[in-house]
Amino acid sequence: MDSFFRSEEMCLVQLFFQTESAHNCINELGHLGLVQFKDLNPGTVAFQRRFVKEVKKCEEMERILRFLKNEVVKSNIHIPADFTSERIHLPRDVLDLESSFDKLEKELKEINSNRDTLRQNFTQLMEINHLLQMTDDFFEEAESQLSISELPSEDSVYSSRMTSRRTSYTSTNGPLKLGFVAGVIKHERFPAFEKILWRLFHGNFVLRHAEIKPHEEENMAEDLEKKDVFVIFVQGDQVRGKIRKLCDGFHASMYPCPNNAYARKEMRTNANTRIEDLRLVLKRTEEFRATALNAAAADLQEWTTKVKKMKAIYYTLNLCNIDITQKLIVAEIWCPVSDLNSVHTALIKGSEQSGSSLSPVVNRIQTKQTPPTFNRVNSFTSGFQSIVDAYGVGNYQEINPAPYTMVTFPFLFAVMFGDCGHGLVMTLLALWLILHQEHFRKLKNELIDMLVGGRYIIFLMGLFSIYTGLIYNDCFSKSFNLFGSSWSVRPMFHPHGPWTNETLHDSGHLHLDPLVSGVYSGNPYPFGVDPIWNIASNKLSFLNSYKMKMSVIMGVAHMLFGVTLSLVNYIFFRNLKDIALQFIPEVIFMLSLFGYLIFLILYKWCVAIKSESAPSILLLFINMILFDYGSEGAVLYTTQKPVQIFLVVVAVLMVPWLLFAKTLLLYREHKQSKLVFGISNQEASDNRKEKVSMGDIFVYQGIHTIEYCLGCISNTASYLRLWALSLAHAELSEVLWKMVLQVALRVTSGMGSVLLAVTFAVFAVLTVTILLVMEGLSAFLHALRLHWVEFQNKFYKGSGYKFTPLSFDRMRDMQ
Repeated sequence: MDSFFRSEEMCLVQLFFQTESAHNCINELGHLGLVQFKDLNPGTVAFQRRFVKEVKKCEEMERILRFLKNEVVKSNIHIPADFTSERIHLPRDVLDLESSFDKLEKELKEINSNRDTLRQNFTQLMEINHLLQMTDDFFEEAESQLSISELPSEDSVYSSRMTSRRTSYTSTNGPLKLGFVAGVIKHERFPAFEKILWRLFHGNFVLRHAEIKPHEEENMAEDLEKKDVFVIFVQGDQVRGKIRKLCDGFHASMYPCPNNAYARKEMRTNANTRIEDLRLVLKRTEEFRATALNAAAADLQEWTTKVKKMKAIYYTLNLCNIDITQKLIVAEIWCPVSDLNSVHTALIKGSEQSGSSLSPVVNRIQTKQTPPTFNRVNSFTSGFQSIVDAYGVGNYQEINPAPYTMVTFPFLFAVMFGDCGHGLVMTLLALWLILHQEHFRKLKNELIDMLVGGRYIIFLMGLFSIYTGLIYNDCFSKSFNLFGSSWSVRPMFHPHGPWTNETLHDSGHLHLDPLVSGVYSGNPYPFGVDPIWNIASNKLSFLNSYKMKMSVIMGVAHMLFGVTLSLVNYIFFRNLKDIALQFIPEVIFMLSLFGYLIFLILYKWCVAIKSESAPSILLLFINMILFDYGSEGAVLYTTQKPVQIFLVVVAVLMVPWLLFAKTLLLYREHKQSKLVFGISNQEASDNRKEKVSMGDIFVYQGIHTIEYCLGCISNTASYLRLWALSLAHAELSEVLWKMVLQVALRVTSGMGSVLLAVTFAVFAVLTVTILLVMEGLSAFLHALRLHWVEFQNKFYKGSGYKFTPLSFDRMRDMQ
């Protein structure tokens, strides 16, 4: 139980095990997840790191696995997330996996290369087929118009274009035979290509083009590009040569196209035959590739886990030392004292699996090094421990704030977020996350992972918000009247009271007088705030005063609790000097001023005083600090003046006590022992102490004194955020009710039900986005600040370093 409230006791252990059993021993320790290896080879040369090559092999296998994963994802193949992780036996698994990965990578690369070549050939044949088809259509159309069998001249083609062609250009020369150039170009490049043709040849050509529109079964490429086929008729070989160079500049594919119709028909028949053959081969290739990727996807997660384990094991072995005989490995580990037997059992099990003749040796060694901080957590406490560690990892065996934060954090949040309706919605959301946590973890989304990780924090915040909402008697800005109000209006009327019917008609605001018999029953509302305040005109003034004083009381109590926890640290570390020279003056200073402030608040609540003559607590406290007692009637009790003077004098005396007492005591010890005060230098071989001047000690203690004394004032004021955010949340909730939902509830026309449904949807959306998300996040951040700055700095240094064990389970969760 003690380890729950402070970090666990750690020990430094030296391990000796044979080289042949090293892999299995570290494998077992990795599955145990309770040891952190120290680096015994700092700054050594590379050849002393025996397992560097093995680490590089694992990195190469990780590269292959990333390649396989990318191929599987591209093919839209599902990767199973659930698998049985078997314990690996090294180094045989390294060689087996390495050879199988290399074989699989080469096979997939060869398949991809062949598939890309086949697709390229298929695309070229399809382009040739479309080109031949368009050319045949062009010649058939021209021949039908001219009724001749020879190639069309420029004038005939020009006449044909004027009558039926949309995208052709002609020249006006004599009746000469034309040659042509045919090819395929990308659709987005064609306008520029056409424009340059016109500028180069000034219209002395005939251009015919059409967009390729393949059928669905012809779409064999993953990312099909839009392309156009074109035929350019020109005269002269020199001009055709220029056009070919222009096509090369635009990366257009040029294909041979026969002049003879019969030859074109034969060429098209051959192309169709080859297309059918390629389609069949491509189908078989895709099926073979899909089979290989499906087989790889089934084992991909297991392979990834194995490789990560092997890499972690080899990396850990590089932190160890190997003796001269190369038969024994020496390692040093940090581990919890309570788990020493488990560590020894795991080492013996690993040694037996490897068939080693010698059992591992475990020696606990003494050290002056500061151990790492290890706080054992579970799924419920991990979120709260993360909040504490975000401020700073605690010093070794320093008291852990997480157990107290589990109560105070959701409670302070709920004080600012007090609404039982909103708290119920938050609780239901947390329950949904808890029940479906495994499903949400598979989504691999950062925001969802954060919500799932803090599901129990949200759950407790919701439960506490329900509780504080019932205390405030606030549910979506409405109150519950479960026990009946303790106030009655009837006794205020004549003859018992001063009111008459004319009083009601003539007055806009009336106040109930508790001194009139029967108006106040004398019995407070059994639980929470009386519901009559929900309809009172001075509701805001009442809640403002109540919540402000409540915030001060809770803030001072929270800080005093933090100072008290520092006493627990001093007692545990047997630091009796700090109890007398630091803890006692700190407590006296806070109680003398702010403890007395709480007394004034409670006393004023308990004593019956007329509101007209009741003094202001704030003015009383300010006058107490300034020794101003001139104003009459500014007292709550008869002996108030001498008590306040005494408390202020005591608080002032605590400042030099904090500032000089510890410094002078340390100086005296320094003079007596002839040793220079300092912190022990653990890394020095002679264990000499680092010199620190007395001026440094005085400055450090002065900074601490000023920070504490001024911090008590600023920190107390900082807790007023509990009051401010609570009022803001309540007022926002009331605004949403009155300006959105209440307007629809007053509609009595035939379309009132439709309007109510729409308005309720808007009300629900605004409630979730503004009050639950924005206000909830604001209250969360303010509660976080109160714990980090106002609470934890009273006792928690947070300057340690975290225990990071070799853990395969944690490695798997991070995938």
